[in-house]
Amino acid sequence: MIKNGKFFLPPSKDGSDFKELFKQLAAAGAGRPLGSDGFPAGPWTPELLAEAISQIDSNRIGVDLRTVQLWFQENDKGISTANIRWLARIFGCDDPAATSEWQIELSAAQSRLTAKRRDSKKAENSDAQYAPDLERTATADDETESPSELTQDTHAQEPRRPFSLARRSEALFSRGSPLDLPASVFAGATALGFLSYITGIHNATYGRADGIVKQVGFLWAPNWTFVFMVLLPLFFAFAIELLVFWKYEGRLKLVAQADRMESDDAWERNVEASSYTYWAVFFICVLFAGLFQWVGVCLLPLINGGGNYAVDWGKLALVRPEVISVPTSIVFTGLAYLYMCLCFYLFFAGLILLHTLVHDLWKIGEASKNWAGVDYPYEVNEVSLRVMRGIFRCTVLGILIAICMKAQSSYLTSNGKNIVAWLVGDMFSAFQVRNNVSDGVRYRMPTHYSSLLIAISTCVVFLYGSIRLGVGRRCHFPLWRMSAVVALLFASYLLIDVFAGFSILMGVGVLLAMYGLFDPGVGQWRASELGNNQSVS
Repeated sequence: MIKNGKFFLPPSKDGSDFKELFKQLAAAGAGRPLGSDGFPAGPWTPELLAEAISQIDSNRIGVDLRTVQLWFQENDKGISTANIRWLARIFGCDDPAATSEWQIELSAAQSRLTAKRRDSKKAENSDAQYAPDLERTATADDETESPSELTQDTHAQEPRRPFSLARRSEALFSRGSPLDLPASVFAGATALGFLSYITGIHNATYGRADGIVKQVGFLWAPNWTFVFMVLLPLFFAFAIELLVFWKYEGRLKLVAQADRMESDDAWERNVEASSYTYWAVFFICVLFAGLFQWVGVCLLPLINGGGNYAVDWGKLALVRPEVISVPTSIVFTGLAYLYMCLCFYLFFAGLILLHTLVHDLWKIGEASKNWAGVDYPYEVNEVSLRVMRGIFRCTVLGILIAICMKAQSSYLTSNGKNIVAWLVGDMFSAFQVRNNVSDGVRYRMPTHYSSLLIAISTCVVFLYGSIRLGVGRRCHFPLWRMSAVVALLFASYLLIDVFAGFSILMGVGVLLAMYGLFDPGVGQWRASELGNNQSVS
């Protein structure tokens, strides 16, 4: 039969499973355009079929060639619900009635294949009682296996692939225990704290030339203690929770519960697409933020003396050699900067993964909008709400990290005796006539620049998520409230040490940010979700 200039075969309805049915249709070339002689153009190949599916106008995501190749191979891999729709379009020759018939037939064939695999699985389990050493195989869409077990089995069967920084970085966030990465960062900061105590720089002061005695101990520096012991572990914990949810639950809810392997492959392709970004960030963090900054800020001043940098725990050997020697200070600062640059690479890698997640969710949402006939299906809105919760938390923590870095850098150039007294004194100075902001000594402050990069990067990810996931959704009001908190927090970062009383604005922003970590949207998410539920019923 011929439909729309293509070779059409009606559903046979002979009880074949998906593999058997697909083999017959691919060999016959069902759905292929007719040749110039009016005969079918020949059988389907994986390349031709993948190209034909990707050329369907309403299919914005396309299909991976590797996925189509699995359909042609003799294996137990089936087809996802989303791809059944596109394959039905091909076999139905773009005829609505024929496409509907083929969609029903392909869904039934997939169900028969799933039932057959389950029966085979039961038989294997029964045989395994008498042959314990018999190797057990796992299918990609077996709903009885947990995501972690499936991931381990799948990767154990895959051939060894070349090293990929993007894939390795993503694995640190999405595989293993969710406590591994936060605990590792916390352990590194704890080790540095013990070393500072052993070397005697954990609680050290020095007298400046103008007579002011300043506290420059390692444990008094929030950019080395509070950041790495509290803020960064929390950032990694929230990022890991969000990425694991998206990879093993949220994405499968939107694309196909039946084909987890295909979903994992699509996510991995999205991660690999940013491979150059990961390498660029790695070199910036390790070479410039780590090695070059350590050489310029610590090593050269310690060896040659001088340097227009404020004295801190890393350069205490220049003013108090009786507390710590120059060689010991060089070794300690080298370890600290190595630890710092690796941690901040992982921080930026987390931001890249959050950006990838938002882009992936947006593409799936756009595709579902086309075939669902509504602005956005309820499932997409529900997942988007949870994603924005996680991104808001990560954004707040990122700006708090930048605030700690800039506040410590500004304190070192001020006349405050310690950072707490400096902030309290600034609060009281807001109610006095005099302005003591500019009373400090002018030094080079590279931390101001690095903290600005961190603050801007986190805000860019939040802004991208708000634009992609907020437009056309039912969460405008919560997003505006979260955006206001982020804007206030970012403004308080920019205004540190700019005017007398800046610490009051910073304190308000920090309090709102801490509340937002527990309740993103300031109590409005539940109302938004309730409205979505009512709109569906």
